[in-house]
Amino acid sequence: MIYLGCAGWSISRTYAAQLAGEGSHLQRYARQLTAVEINSSFYRPHRPATYARWAGAVPPGFRFSVKLPRAISHERRLVDCAQALAEFFAQCTALGSALGCVLVQLPPSLAFEPLLVERFMADVREVYPGSVALEARHPSWAEAGALMEQLQVALVGADPARFALDAQPRGWPGLAYWRLHGSPRTYFSDYPSTWLQALGPQLLARAESGSETWCIFDNTAGDAALGDALELQTLMGS
Repeated sequence: MIYLGCAGWSISRTYAAQLAGEGSHLQRYARQLTAVEINSSFYRPHRPATYARWAGAVPPGFRFSVKLPRAISHERRLVDCAQALAEFFAQCTALGSALGCVLVQLPPSLAFEPLLVERFMADVREVYPGSVALEARHPSWAEAGALMEQLQVALVGADPARFALDAQPRGWPGLAYWRLHGSPRTYFSDYPSTWLQALGPQLLARAESGSETWCIFDNTAGDAALGDALELQTLMGS
C-alpha cells in the first residue's frame, strides 16, 4: 500500500477546484489523497476527542502520521521521557485504526547514540506497538541502519538529503517513509515533473517488496506540497 499526502491538509485557492465539494478541508482532502502528516502535534498537544473527530472525518483506508512533540525530541532529546510518551500516545491513539505511524524528527545536533535509541524505543514500546519513522539529521546516523532494523524503526528518506544514505528510506523494511521538504528552496520549492516521474517507480518498488510505503510532501510554506502530491498521484495512475 502507498500512502501519499502532505504535512497538513490546508487547501489553497489554487487547488480549491480540484478538491471541491462539501465538508471541511480535511474531508475534501481525504477524498482525494490517502494520507496526511499531523505536524501541529509537534508544537502543542491535542485532546483525544480532537484526534477521534479527525478520524471520523476520513474514509476507510485513509491514514494519519502523527509527529512526536518537540518536548520529547528536541527539549528532552529522547532522555527520561516515559511519562511524556505515555501522555502523547494516550492522545494520538484516539485515531484508532486511522493511525498509520508516528514520526520522530530529531534535531540536527542529536548524534547517533545506540544506547540512547534503545532506551527510548523501550519506552515507546511500553505504550505503542505500531510503526515508527525516525527522521535523523546528524551525519552520524548514516551508521544507524542495522540497529534501526533490529528495533523495527524506519529511517526516513529525506529531500534535500543531509548526509550519506539520507535520501532513501532505510532501517526496518516494514515501513518506507519519504519526507520531501522542497528543493532548492526548502519548504517553498515545488518538484519538477521529471523528478516526480522518477520517484513514482521507487515508491511502487518498495510497496511491491512488502513495505508499507509513505510519501509526504513537507514543502508547505506555500501551496507546493498539495500540487506535488496531486501531480504524483496522477503520474502514478492512482
